[in-house]
Amino acid sequence: MEPEVTIVRNAQRTPRAAGIAGVIFAVLLTTIMVLLRLAAQSEPIGSNGWLKNAGIVWATRLVPFTGIAFLWLIGVARDRIGKSEDRFFATVFLGSGLLFTAMLFVASAITEAILAVATQTQMSMATWELGRRFAALLMNSYAMRMAAVFMVSTATIGLRTRFMPRWLAISGIVIAVILLLGVELSRWVEVLFPLWVLLFSLDTLVESFKGRASPVLTS
Repeated sequence: MEPEVTIVRNAQRTPRAAGIAGVIFAVLLTTIMVLLRLAAQSEPIGSNGWLKNAGIVWATRLVPFTGIAFLWLIGVARDRIGKSEDRFFATVFLGSGLLFTAMLFVASAITEAILAVATQTQMSMATWELGRRFAALLMNSYAMRMAAVFMVSTATIGLRTRFMPRWLAISGIVIAVILLLGVELSRWVEVLFPLWVLLFSLDTLVESFKGRASPVLTS
């Protein structure tokens, strides 16, 4: 029987899907962060003017799509790693990614709830300030540190399995350390996380197109 040439389409589509999802996530999260930072800078401390800020409204509307793209990235990234993944780091990778997504959603839900209540009733200064600080603390302190753990675990798996370039893995660890220790110094440091995801996603796309014509011979 003559060998049949079978193109493994799923193996090519999976990393490509990871790359596309990562690019979408990076763009959306960067947009959200920029909108929030600009809104915070445009309103004086102690002012409730941010309740009517269009940037805050649009940022909360983009969060669900950002989370979906990130979950898709996690799933297909695990598929790209394959059977060679280390169970310990794979568990940390998955857990930190899910926690980051959950905290992102909760922070957004709190913000949207405050905005909704503020448009219907007269909200006291203490109430909206409590909600604002709680959402900011959840996102800036906890979610971003989970993002740092996600980067460390992903980069470590990348170094062990060589499924990503060494420079990308090392830069991920460096950025993760910066997020863990320096996120309180400047909120703009947070943008390094989606930037690294963007680089990882573009590398995934490049690798998927390089191997798009790799056939598998089966008898």
